[in-house]
Amino acid sequence: MRLQPKQQVAMSRVPTSIIIVPGWRDSGPGHWQSLWADSVPGARRTQQDDWIAPSRQAWVGALARQILETDGPVVIAAHSLGCIATAHLPAEASARIQGALLVAPADPERRGVLADFAPVPYQALPYRSIVVASGNDPYCPVRTAGAYARAWGSEFVRLQNAGHINIESGFGAWPLGLALLQSLVGETHTNPTLETA
Repeated sequence: MRLQPKQQVAMSRVPTSIIIVPGWRDSGPGHWQSLWADSVPGARRTQQDDWIAPSRQAWVGALARQILETDGPVVIAAHSLGCIATAHLPAEASARIQGALLVAPADPERRGVLADFAPVPYQALPYRSIVVASGNDPYCPVRTAGAYARAWGSEFVRLQNAGHINIESGFGAWPLGLALLQSLVGETHTNPTLETA
């Protein structure tokens, strides 16, 4: 399935903003985050000054500012290190989040360049969240992702042999992810729709 910009995904007109939070090295063309940024109305992508040598203070600060500058409730769609940045958000920014889809969270203790994001917070998130992980993710063992989900109070979706749930693993438009996103956007609104052709 290929999404066309702003044509094939239609969400109900609700005041919820979608903030797409890429991970280390950003999400390139064809990645589900890039496709969603172009096709989901109201979706905006977080920008970082340095995608290659990430700083927790800079990344979390940029995301927190974006959330606090957004009117209405926010739903996060994060991937990899973006999930960990989301977990590090201060209370003021977290209070504005309605829900978070946290896909293939990174394990910053396994890769030196990400070490600034360790230790990962192990406390309940103050909003509904869904962690999606793969049994063969090379960047984070599924047992670690499951431990995150338990600590954060997240629903846990385990995919088989899905790699890092990125373009290299064959994940483009990713209809399941859109359905999970819909469940978060629709949490406090009536009759939301997320349609794919």
